[in-house]
Amino acid sequence: MTLNRRQFTQATAAWIAASATPLAFAADTLKIGYVSPQTGPLAPFGEADKWVIEQMKTAFKDGITVGGTKYAVQIVLKDSQSNPNRAGEVANDLILKDKVALMLTAGTPETANPVSDACELNEVPCVSSVVPWQPWFFGRKGDPAKGFNWTYHVFWGLEDVIGAYTSGWKTVTTNKKVGGLFPNDGDGNAWGDKELGFPKPLAQMGFTLTDPGRFQNGTQDFSAQIAAFKSAGVEIVTGVVIPPDAKTFLTQAKQQGFKPKVITLGKALLFPGAIEALGDLGEGLSTEVWWSPSHPFTSSLTKQSASALAAAYEADTKKQWTQPIGFAHALFEVASNALSRAKSTKAADVRDAVAATSVATVVGPVKWGGQGPMKNVSKTPLVLGQWNKGSKYKVELTIVNDEMAKNIPTGGTLKLL
Repeated sequence: MTLNRRQFTQATAAWIAASATPLAFAADTLKIGYVSPQTGPLAPFGEADKWVIEQMKTAFKDGITVGGTKYAVQIVLKDSQSNPNRAGEVANDLILKDKVALMLTAGTPETANPVSDACELNEVPCVSSVVPWQPWFFGRKGDPAKGFNWTYHVFWGLEDVIGAYTSGWKTVTTNKKVGGLFPNDGDGNAWGDKELGFPKPLAQMGFTLTDPGRFQNGTQDFSAQIAAFKSAGVEIVTGVVIPPDAKTFLTQAKQQGFKPKVITLGKALLFPGAIEALGDLGEGLSTEVWWSPSHPFTSSLTKQSASALAAAYEADTKKQWTQPIGFAHALFEVASNALSRAKSTKAADVRDAVAATSVATVVGPVKWGGQGPMKNVSKTPLVLGQWNKGSKYKVELTIVNDEMAKNIPTGGTLKLL
């Protein structure tokens, strides 16, 4: 078929008209970057992210108005692969190629720190979470007198986890001898730090800490640690380890006849899948609880209570709720709140709006410049939980001590192993 000049002109005009709307729309798309560990040993921290992002697509379906201009919202998710180098690379891609207006990141220092560093360097606003604030702040060589210019953080601190753990330990009878499992990584070095971490406050409270020293993640032999704990008469084991290391340690402790009365570990025992994988070894283990269906908070974005949000996740995925759901959701609450107040999509305007945030989220109030130890940190509450055989699921997490956050209800008390 051949077109004469008139038909060709009409066809071209029709094509331009058909393309105009998407082209104009595309030019007004605001991108939010999100980096988390979707794969690798830290993948449980990112397991709920895709579900939360699907939820956000609905929440943002009508776009968002920034400085009087309406924008379509596109969320670009990148996988850090549980690797700090990879986290930095994908953050740079989001900044330089995707030109994100705002970066969100979560899931241990191995992801959040390099992403935050990339944003600070490139002057892009960033909100991070799911890292205690000390490994996030001091792990990035932060100066308390100056803080950071572009990166803001929402989570609890080591003082809170120490408080939650010891509040629980004081309710049971032990010899107050504690064994520490602190790996050679961002979390382990912070938790084991003589000034910032567990040693000093434990000593002040009358606990004796045995710390056999740093070990590499993925270690296959905990005989040296177990021998040190047995020799010291340790009855409480604590620390911050990845799930595979917890399984190795617990299995070898049983084989070597080491039977502590309390085992309270950070990171490894957060997720129901990890506890189920431990079989009988998982029952009675305790861990920190940063978010749960019984937290008395509501989303500013979807108006769901914590309970309703967890129930929606379980209904959609047929999986048990996990703690990072609340924080992934809350990061988008902060993003929506800040962007809607920003004067424009320019980086400095978005950053200023983030810094001025004061919003009630599904993980609690978020406010920078007054609610934390420094201007870049907003703290959230922390309680202690214990894993027991469940009624709905194989294992269920019960809040057993709320000394650090009395507004979060308990469902039982800490029991000895």
